[in-house]
Amino acid sequence: MRFVTLVTVFMMVVGTAAFGAPDGQVVSEARLREAVAEFVRQKTASLGVETSIKRIGSMGDLKLPAGEISFEVAAPAQWEGWGRANLAVIVRVNDRVERNIPVAVEVDALADTVVTLRSLERGDVIGAADVAVQKRDISGAAGKVFRSVDEVVGKRAKNAIRANTPLRGANLERVPLVKSGQLVTIIAENQTMRLTATGKARGNGAEGDIVMVQNLGSLKELPGRVIDAGTVQVDF
Repeated sequence: MRFVTLVTVFMMVVGTAAFGAPDGQVVSEARLREAVAEFVRQKTASLGVETSIKRIGSMGDLKLPAGEISFEVAAPAQWEGWGRANLAVIVRVNDRVERNIPVAVEVDALADTVVTLRSLERGDVIGAADVAVQKRDISGAAGKVFRSVDEVVGKRAKNAIRANTPLRGANLERVPLVKSGQLVTIIAENQTMRLTATGKARGNGAEGDIVMVQNLGSLKELPGRVIDAGTVQVDF
């Protein structure tokens, strides 16, 4: 099993988990599974999500040399702590790595999630009456799941969405206030001066986005921040 990025979550010293053996010691599979479960608890403790472990893959008992044992559990950086993932349990004896065990896990998760109260068509702008927060299973969610109504109100549906559907980042986009080719007012100001000029937007942009804008007087193109439907501010 290969990890592009590993995130170290915790390390703990094993006490009662190791049993004496004639030429070393044995760590039970139950203790390895406990380490994985503790990793999941720590990773999700502050996220406001109710998790329960559905499956931990088989690892078997470990026969190890004598010495002090410690565990380190690592996960792909993008894993949030629920759904399916391939983890690694790194086992050390006296700080020396003795085993690097791949293990598949599946974690269920319940969380407050924004869901649609009606069907949305592509291009619909979401209002407060269109959505509500309900507790849902998010373990199979791909991408960002919205947890607050404020996160989605004013955004636009990128595709048709059925009623009673948890909203995800891939479903929504911000509404462009400025469109490519639109005439806009260019503002440049500092503490002592404010200048304005007429310009033309060279791209689409929502509030706060950076778009290229052409000053129609000088024909120069500059990056500017979208302020509202007809105003772009450039650095001065």
